[in-house]
Amino acid sequence: MRLTLALMIFGGGIAQSSLAPVLQVGPVTPDIPLILTAFLGLRKGPEVGCLSGFATGLIQDVASGTFVGAQALTKALAGFGVGLLRGWFSVENPVVQVAGLVLLTLAEGILRFALLQLFHFPAEFAEMMLYVILPQALYNGFIGSAVTLALDWARARRSL
Repeated sequence: MRLTLALMIFGGGIAQSSLAPVLQVGPVTPDIPLILTAFLGLRKGPEVGCLSGFATGLIQDVASGTFVGAQALTKALAGFGVGLLRGWFSVENPVVQVAGLVLLTLAEGILRFALLQLFHFPAEFAEMMLYVILPQALYNGFIGSAVTLALDWARARRSL
């Protein structure tokens, strides 16, 4: 189980650097590590969500060469927060998973923007929300829907 989790986290980091540019639509790329963090947090709980968010965010920080720690911190908090939803909602419902992913992407983007403002990041909130955070949230929701349908299809085939 731990090896599988480690491989998934490391694979998410590799997928972000290799697969995300292929899936890019205009200037918008999916945040594959955040999608992975959301699904792990929803299925395994806040601790696994926090750990996977921190690890995938740290890999993204190191790979991007920008401010190290911003994505690790925001994705860890996002993974922990989405993991807490397990007790409140039926997280097996695909609608909850996709809506949770969209809301999580919005919250993580806003939190990362606020964190970068502490270091005088030169961008306006409305501009970031309109051109970066909201399009990525919708795209992550689309990718999350496809992943959820694929997982449900695989689960149905396995039970036959």
